[in-house]
Amino acid sequence: MNDEIKTAECFCNPPTGSPQPKHCPLCGAKGRLVDSTTMKSMLSVSLRRVRDVTYRFCATADCPVVYFSEDSTQTFLTTDVRERVYQKEPEADDVLICYCFQHTPGEIRQEFAASGETAVVDDIQTGIQAGQCACDWRNPQGNCCLGNVQQFIKQLRSKYPTHSA
Repeated sequence: MNDEIKTAECFCNPPTGSPQPKHCPLCGAKGRLVDSTTMKSMLSVSLRRVRDVTYRFCATADCPVVYFSEDSTQTFLTTDVRERVYQKEPEADDVLICYCFQHTPGEIRQEFAASGETAVVDDIQTGIQAGQCACDWRNPQGNCCLGNVQQFIKQLRSKYPTHSA
């Protein structure tokens, strides 16, 4: 739901000034909406700090902000979350890329180096079909990791185009 619809449905006075920022107050990148359930499950700080406002996820690797409020008055950093965040450490082999099934870039890279392929997408899809995923609780971005995993595999294929099974 976009902000215009929210404002149109609201019977209170709309906020004055510019629309609520959707960009990280530190790096300026556009953030993705994140459910408060995700934040509450990921934060290692007191949940009393979480206000009843809209939060966004910052995926910029070199920015320490993981979550920020749309009013830009509150941020939660990589040091405030329980898990290392793949988007913040995309080059790390040991950070989780799939939080539900515990897959890492290193594991995928190793399998790809050995065979020219990886079964990780099939494994994740099997888990999803079995109802075993909990992306909204376990993944800091608050949604499915498959996009990240498929992008990582695409990068591997472009980096090693002549590798074959």
